[in-house]
Amino acid sequence: MKALVTGGTGFIGSHLVEYLLKKDYSLRCLIRKSSSTSWLNGLSVEFVYGDLFDKQALDDAVSGVDYVFHAAGLTKAKTKQEYFLVNATGTKNILDSLLRHNTTIKRFVLISSQTAVGPSDSKTPITEERTPRPITSYGRSKWEAEQECLRVSESLPITIVRPPAVYGPRDKDIFEFFNTMSKGLQPMVGFKEKYLSLIHVSDLVRGIVLSAECANARGKTYFISSKDVYGWKEVGEVSRSVLERKVVRLRIPETGVYIVAAFAELFAFFSSKPFLLNFEKARDMVQDYWTCDSSKAKQDFGYEQEISLEEGIRTTVQWYKQHGWL
Repeated sequence: MKALVTGGTGFIGSHLVEYLLKKDYSLRCLIRKSSSTSWLNGLSVEFVYGDLFDKQALDDAVSGVDYVFHAAGLTKAKTKQEYFLVNATGTKNILDSLLRHNTTIKRFVLISSQTAVGPSDSKTPITEERTPRPITSYGRSKWEAEQECLRVSESLPITIVRPPAVYGPRDKDIFEFFNTMSKGLQPMVGFKEKYLSLIHVSDLVRGIVLSAECANARGKTYFISSKDVYGWKEVGEVSRSVLERKVVRLRIPETGVYIVAAFAELFAFFSSKPFLLNFEKARDMVQDYWTCDSSKAKQDFGYEQEISLEEGIRTTVQWYKQHGWL
């Protein structure tokens, strides 16, 4: 089988490439010329240089492949419009190329996000039946990308997967949590426990491929998540144990998070790159529950979490240390 992976130079995409190669897929990646290919060096991967707005590159990339895994997307941006341009319009562009050149594809998998649906209302994980209520521009752009897929679902075999928070080697976002913990401090947002679903990237990419190879998953949407729901206190305890550090917990009022985000946005205005924290990211952070249920994925194609929280954090921290990040 031949597969195209977009976003193959990124965190999730690079792990997906490695997993597909282990399963003896032939791999092609759509690569921007400005992107670092450090995670793909030495791998047997064909590169097509271009982006989601280069019609010729898209046509070349989708021609002759059996599967497309669309992992490319924008998680940080300086303007709201950028999210929709890349995440929604970019998805439409690659789907249009498939409609022109490869309608016999076996599956197109969109790697979306729980943010497309929004936070859960309680500790009880939400299911795919939940009516989407995204609370940020990023979440709304991912929801719009899902709608682009559903519009062509009669013509193309589509599957949508929605991971919650993802961690693991190479991640730069949740890394900041481990980095702060390694310095002996665990910031805690708000004054009551917050809960989340959390998935190691290796479990995620395995679930993504299982969904692509399952005939009954055509036209469906799935959460690919942890079996358990974790409190940030528990995540901190496991991280503290793995890091072998004494840690002080610092409770930050939710209003304080917004104030810090406001200053971050001000500084980002004078920077060429977006900051990790902004007002909308703060809105995500103050939510009490980001939990989702992957029972449907288990029922349809046998997905189950294999990497425990402790094992996942241990291997992630080891990787950070080995590569000089910690």
